[in-house]
Amino acid sequence: MKLYFDSKFFQKKEFDKETISKYFRNAVKNFQIALKNKEAEVIFNFSYFALIKTGISLIAFFGYRVRSKVGHHVKILEKLSKILDNEDIEIIGNKMRKKRNLDFYEGGMIISQKEARDYLNLVDEVIKKAEEYLKSQKSLF
Repeated sequence: MKLYFDSKFFQKKEFDKETISKYFRNAVKNFQIALKNKEAEVIFNFSYFALIKTGISLIAFFGYRVRSKVGHHVKILEKLSKILDNEDIEIIGNKMRKKRNLDFYEGGMIISQKEARDYLNLVDEVIKKAEEYLKSQKSLF
């Protein structure tokens, strides 16, 4: 698969399998925190962290480090969506990003248990698909 990585948001860097695996395990750890919690806000935030970290893992597999720039989460979601060939990741991920920004910068948000669980389910699917992808590329495990 050939992807374009804009140098404004991504820096070329080779990662070994262990580093990519470490990044991915960290995403799974965040997902597990979301899974075990009952508070909607905790489920939501750790689901979002897991989604972004999954993207960072796959981007590292392609040999790029994410630069911390305004808009970098948008680019992570875009690449994650393309790599896993699922446009819902970008669409729903951006909804999550906007909600997170409202919480961060606009004085809070209200998220229902159902909404938090729906996001958790999406991230569960993304993590499973990312793991399959990395295994198929013989990058992990």
